[in-house]
Amino acid sequence: MTLHDAQARVDAWISQFEEGYFPHLLNLARLTEEVGEVARVVSHLNGKKPKPGEDIGDLGIELADVLFVLICMCNRDGIDLEAAFERALTKYEQRDNQRWTKKQA
Repeated sequence: MTLHDAQARVDAWISQFEEGYFPHLLNLARLTEEVGEVARVVSHLNGKKPKPGEDIGDLGIELADVLFVLICMCNRDGIDLEAAFERALTKYEQRDNQRWTKKQA
């Protein structure tokens, strides 16, 4: 699935509801909540033990929840996430090309 496909699938799902996309600040709050859930799972996986009976969580699902909210934010504002991600990758490739030690072939 491409990012374009993901954006279209999310839009098709959201568009079936009268309420549509959440406003900016609510989407930001949702994103913050989802990133907090990623942090909880990472914490559980890297030392902090969950409370007895508490599920460690699924890092993949939590990261996918973050992506879902990001896609909602992009769709709400008409942002082509795939094109924006390409621009971001180009920025990192140019800016950080010599930043770290490259592996030997």
